[in-house]
Amino acid sequence: MKGLELSKAYYEEFGKPMLEQQFPELLKYIAVGFVGSGSDRYGFDDEISRDHDFEPGFCIFLPGEDVVDRRSAFLLERAYAKLPKEYMGFKRQPLSPVGGNRNGVMRTTEFYGKAVGAPDGRLSPDAWLRIPDYALAESVNGEVFYDGYGEFSAIREGLLHMPKDIMLKRLAGNLLIMAQAGQYNFRRCISHGEAEAAQLACHEFVCSAMKVIFLLRGKYLPYYKWSFRALRQLDTEQKYSEKLASLLGSGSAVEKHKAIEEISAEIICELKNLNITKATCGDLERHAYSVNDSISDGQLRNMHVLTAI
Repeated sequence: MKGLELSKAYYEEFGKPMLEQQFPELLKYIAVGFVGSGSDRYGFDDEISRDHDFEPGFCIFLPGEDVVDRRSAFLLERAYAKLPKEYMGFKRQPLSPVGGNRNGVMRTTEFYGKAVGAPDGRLSPDAWLRIPDYALAESVNGEVFYDGYGEFSAIREGLLHMPKDIMLKRLAGNLLIMAQAGQYNFRRCISHGEAEAAQLACHEFVCSAMKVIFLLRGKYLPYYKWSFRALRQLDTEQKYSEKLASLLGSGSAVEKHKAIEEISAEIICELKNLNITKATCGDLERHAYSVNDSISDGQLRNMHVLTAI
């Protein structure tokens, strides 16, 4: 059983009745879900994942103390702690006395402050430029089971898609890295006899290509160890996943060069279809600068093309 399935079943059987019977007056103020860090929030967990932080549990998100006071929060915490310690053969994790628990009662501001550095989820343009993709992914993954107050879901909705100009700036920078690492430096490294450097160029190309693919689809790339898992789910037509994987393998330089050019051509095709580039060649660097030129905000457009990398 997946962690998300376990969480939802545990909430429906024990959490929901507890809240409805013991805290009916608070139902209109709380949100319940399974969101945040960990493979189980993405549905990527398996038997190996159960060696740590795997348990039947869920999150109860509360608004500020002006809406739900400390005593009510304490009573909720105590009631949550009294829920069954074992469910479907899985044991609850002991609560940490120094915080850091992924489940249980927490303030909405606490969750988003930790996830994206903004308790209300309102990111400045500079924060949007610099926040890692995986942090944004962790702020909107999983599932919200119930939201009576609407605050948690409203913040979540606001973080689901980055502003267009920010997306374009990130896109331009990663396209430029793809061009430099893959279309230019890979071949030069091979020519110099620097096989290790050529492999590093492949790695840079792959990392930026995955970011570009996710940006073009309006999604956030998760933490690196789940990136290919997420890519395979997103790349349903298998335009990219197998070719990108081959670049990290032991194929020949000729095979890798071919894969780089095929991936680049496919991405250029997507850029043209989305009408966010005016370049007409197969050189990703020119497309990177064309994408950057399409940014509406003059100040952002004039920042270095690699600002968001």
